[in-house]
Amino acid sequence: MPRATTAHIRADNLRHNLGIARSRAPGAQVMAVVKADGYGHGLERVAQALEGADLYGVAALADAERLRAAGLSQPIVLLSGFDSPEDLAHLRQLDVATVVHSHEQLRMLEAAGPGEPIRCWLKVDSGMHRLGFAPGQVREAHTVLASLPHVAGEIALMTHFASSDEYADSPSRGKQTLEQLRTFEEATAGLPGPRSLANSAAVLGWPQAHGDIVRPGGMLYGMSVVDGASGDAFGLRPAMDFCTKLIAVNRFAKGEPIGYSATWRCPEDMPVGVAAVGYGDGYPRVVPPGTPVLVNGRRASVIGRVSMDLMTIDLRTQPDARVGDPVLLWGEGLPVETIAAAAGTIGYELVCSITRRVRFVED
Repeated sequence: MPRATTAHIRADNLRHNLGIARSRAPGAQVMAVVKADGYGHGLERVAQALEGADLYGVAALADAERLRAAGLSQPIVLLSGFDSPEDLAHLRQLDVATVVHSHEQLRMLEAAGPGEPIRCWLKVDSGMHRLGFAPGQVREAHTVLASLPHVAGEIALMTHFASSDEYADSPSRGKQTLEQLRTFEEATAGLPGPRSLANSAAVLGWPQAHGDIVRPGGMLYGMSVVDGASGDAFGLRPAMDFCTKLIAVNRFAKGEPIGYSATWRCPEDMPVGVAAVGYGDGYPRVVPPGTPVLVNGRRASVIGRVSMDLMTIDLRTQPDARVGDPVLLWGEGLPVETIAAAAGTIGYELVCSITRRVRFVED
């Protein structure tokens, strides 16, 4: 018998969220960012559900290989750029564009042998200070790229926002994004090529940053891009329901300890459920008692410590719960952001942490 824990991936919700991205940036092409194994949802199944996107964005050449092997022919962009001269042959073989963000990469391109031209995106460090050319270096880097016979066509110009989840709804918010916009525009003024600036948060909240190509990631999976909000605040639908079942229902007396180290004790005589999920499946061990789950679609809460394979649940609100009843850990009706807040992290980390023993089910 397979383990009860499943990740139910909803292709229709992925497509719905892609439609939201298009409606928010109607004049731009949409790059579906499918890095990190499709944000933990499964690279191939996500990319196939999102075939309506204009481009795909990946962080590793191995992901580009998987997309091509799956028969997907859309343009692919290697967002982290190539690491060695040997990678250039793979870019050509797979017909994958690459981000260029450093002088070392420029030198590798200059030394590259003849072959099929490589499509390049020039990354500007407008203030994120992670990857990219400083504003004063952008024109020289663009000149070098444009002069190389094995660099194809127009060079796309891109940057990445650090704080685009802070919308300019008051004078104190949005200052960094506005500064990054000004920096990018000044650094690239007069240079040819399409512009790409907007991540998910900017797609939703910074229309002046949409440019020619937007790059939604988390929003495609129904996740919030704004602290304190869930994806449904923007009309997004969760692409993953993380589910399990009750495998035991027990009754314990007032004062009895539950779980490792007896960190939680029953405040009264009560039913306690045991669900087949734990940190070995990717559910965060650090969530405190009171973190919600849905049992039979109704709210209940975690008690005691989450262990590797099991969690215990307060069933006082579910006196009729039985073995085999469904437990939703996050998804439709229980945003992943709620669990992430309890764990002190973000939804992106949780969905990317689902382990290999979890069974994925597609609708």
